[in-house]
Order: sequence, then structure tokens, then C-alpha cells
Amino acid sequence: MYRNIEELALNGWPALQTTLMDGWLLRTAEGYTKRSNSVSPLYGGGEDSTEVIRKRIRAAEQFYRTAGQDAIFKITPFAQPEILDMLLQEDGYDKVEPSSVRLLDAEAFPEPGKLWPEFEMRLEEVLSDRWLHNMANLNQLSEPALETTRKLVVGSLQRKCFATLSVQGEPAACGLAVLERGYIGLYDIVVHPARRSRGIGQELITQLLQWGKAVGADACYLQVVQSNTPANRLYDKLGFKEIYSYWYRVKRSGSNEL
Repeated sequence: MYRNIEELALNGWPALQTTLMDGWLLRTAEGYTKRSNSVSPLYGGGEDSTEVIRKRIRAAEQFYRTAGQDAIFKITPFAQPEILDMLLQEDGYDKVEPSSVRLLDAEAFPEPGKLWPEFEMRLEEVLSDRWLHNMANLNQLSEPALETTRKLVVGSLQRKCFATLSVQGEPAACGLAVLERGYIGLYDIVVHPARRSRGIGQELITQLLQWGKAVGADACYLQVVQSNTPANRLYDKLGFKEIYSYWYRVKRSGSNEL
């Protein structure tokens, strides 16, 4: 039912290169983020034998070795073939970063509150160096990761909104909304550690939701790691409901390749 959301999420945070392999999407982006550097097995192969599937796994591993990376598989309820997760576990792949995909209909988007005098909200539809560096500083990104992010965002053709909330002139929170097919997706939502639990993240997201409604979005989706308790608490408060979960499979250190 929600396969379209998974497609939107892949488009919203893209890769620098995507290679198709029998219905699997092999994505790479200079090693920055698992989302952009993993196999998304969305299509095909449902009737394949175990032997054929394992050969495809080996081929994917070889692809990532050539790229100088370890193979990572993103496992969603839509992963094909359905036995893939079990085979990866048998092959020595650990389950990591269980995450939640959440959805909120536009009718339930909260209205923004009145900003405190020391707050300043900036919404831009064009990527600026200012937003990029503020986001990188808040996320403590390296310079290479910053430049990869620039490439990913510039290479995506969807309409976007880059949000920055400053407190007394200092950037306190950043976020990105991406519009496609009547949905907005939220990405890179980050609040300065010293400014957390003060309603800043909620205000930032609310402003992005209102931008989404203004440009025609019917709903908003987001992805959040299940262990991120503060973020999940905030999304609960805003009314986001989980629609499915996913995780990654990464090769356990010392596991032999078949």
C-alpha cells in the first residue's frame, strides 16, 4: 500500500549514481548516508530460487567493492524477494538502525505559533551556502560530507524548502522539505544540542508543514530511527503515525562471503 512512499523517499534523498540489477536499485553517493549507499530491492525476483538470489547478492557485493564500499541492503515490507532478509541474515548480515516511516495528512498539519521576538525563521526555495553550512555545522559534518550533500540536493529536481530557525542571530535548527506528487518529505531536521527541548524543532517542522500545504501537499512523510527517542516523542506530539518500518542489513565483521 505504501510502496509509493518508499519511492518518494528514495527520490527525496537521492543518490549520485543508481544502477539497476534485476529490479534492485544499487545506490551510491561517496559513502555518505546509508540511504544513498545501499541496495533497495523494491522490484522483481519474487519467484527466483535461493541459488539465483544468492548469486544476485554476490553480484551486489561485487558492485560495492568496485565502488570501494561495503554492501548494505535496505529491508522494507516491499523488499523483493520476500526471503531476502532471511538469506542476508544467514550470510552474516546484521540488522541495524531499525527505523520508522511516518505520515501526517495535511488536514492535521498544526498551525505555527507566534515566534518569540528573539526567533527568526528563514524559508528559502533555492539552496544557499548559508543554509548548507548551517546544516553541516549543526550536524557536525565533515567537508567531504558537506560537498556530497550539496551534490545530492542540487541533483534532485523536486521543489524544495530550506528552513533555518535562528535564536538571537545564531542558527539553532535547520531542515529540508521536498515536494513530489502531493507529498512533502522532511529531511535533515536538526536542532542545536543546547537548544533542544525548547519547542524549536516543533516550530521548524510546523513552518515546513505550512509551506507544504501552501504549495499543494496533501500529506507529509518522514523517516526516523526508532532509537531516537526525543525525535519520536516530537513526531508523536505533532500527530505523525507510523505506516511501516525498515532496517538495514550490513555484513558482520569477520563473516565469510559465500
